[in-house]
Amino acid sequence: MKNELIERLTSYVQIDTQSNEDSETCPSTPGQWTLLHQLVEELEQIGMEDVTLDGNGYVMATLPSNTDQQAPVIGFLAHVDTATDFTGKNVKPKLLENYNGGDILLNADVGVVLSPKDFPELEQYKGHTLMTTDGTTLLGADNKAGIAEIMTAMHYLIDHPEIKHGKIRVAFTPDEEIGRGPHLFDVAKFGAEYAYTVDGGPLGELEYETFNAASAKVTCKGSNVHPGTAKNKMVNAAKIAMELHRRLPAGEAPEFTDGYEGFFHLSSIQGDVEETQLSYIIRDFNRENFEHRKNLLTSIVEEFGQTYGENNILIEMKDQYYNMREKIEPVKHIVDIAGQAMKNVGVEPHITPVRGGTDGAQLSYMGLPTPNIFTGGENYHGKYEYVSVNNMVKATEVIVEIAQLFAKPNQA
Repeated sequence: MKNELIERLTSYVQIDTQSNEDSETCPSTPGQWTLLHQLVEELEQIGMEDVTLDGNGYVMATLPSNTDQQAPVIGFLAHVDTATDFTGKNVKPKLLENYNGGDILLNADVGVVLSPKDFPELEQYKGHTLMTTDGTTLLGADNKAGIAEIMTAMHYLIDHPEIKHGKIRVAFTPDEEIGRGPHLFDVAKFGAEYAYTVDGGPLGELEYETFNAASAKVTCKGSNVHPGTAKNKMVNAAKIAMELHRRLPAGEAPEFTDGYEGFFHLSSIQGDVEETQLSYIIRDFNRENFEHRKNLLTSIVEEFGQTYGENNILIEMKDQYYNMREKIEPVKHIVDIAGQAMKNVGVEPHITPVRGGTDGAQLSYMGLPTPNIFTGGENYHGKYEYVSVNNMVKATEVIVEIAQLFAKPNQA
């Protein structure tokens, strides 16, 4: 498994698949099509059946049942796009065998070092094979490690027909990082009763709670006048935007919160004196608190509109996804099965809330309950991203074990 996982992940991360929220196409970028077509070829090569790629960039495939036991159809999903937070172009993955602790020099030219001083969890990976960036891009293990693990698990099951399992469906989807992953996903065509996204982080993560999530864009309009003659004439949109942002609770930001704490995140600010835009994401596990956060930002905008003119302070806000716990709790046994699968392969499950989003959040509300399991990666979305290949092997083993457990009497 290990060599296959390395080979697959190395191939996948070198394809630039960053999504683009400003694009109206699906997938939002051409690089995603490149990887999707490659995955179709690979699925056919390993012997998967009913391999399809539709016009919206959704790959689906089937591993038929090989047991007489009645078992529900289960699915495994991963997304092909990578985050927009940091460049994913010209990724040059580096492989470090038998990490012995201490600093990892990612790039001598620009002085980028992955250090346990900054990332103490590195000490847990002594003896592991790590795949890292070269310090100039993200890696893309989110979610290409998940793709590699699903592909390798399916290949393993095909090569080991003595392992009994029910019908399995797999899917690879676009544009998860911009919140549009499942928007055009055909749940009925997929035909699974339950599914798992393989889109988590460190070893043992098992998640069935996500934020309630919204995005907001606040536009502040000003009036530019030559600074030499600007008195009582200039209206500085950039300064209005700064003042508006300061009205939000300073401690309720990602850098100050964890666990079940929600936040307002200013993801970008762009503009000048004439016009400035603030882009936010709003997150909270509690639905009532989530609505309060949205109302707070809206009320601040309305207040500023009274001061500067309602046409000069504008807000666009839209919900992105909701906490999937509500949809998964009635079928909580699918979480229990994943937890048992982890224990069976020597992994201690850690049930934690997802401080982010997965396609499973939206899919669960579309009628496909979909918790999330780990991939083995750390520090997603940036130059310090890395993944343990050892833990990728464990994730692959968990997928295989989940398939077996669903085919055993009294499990499903």
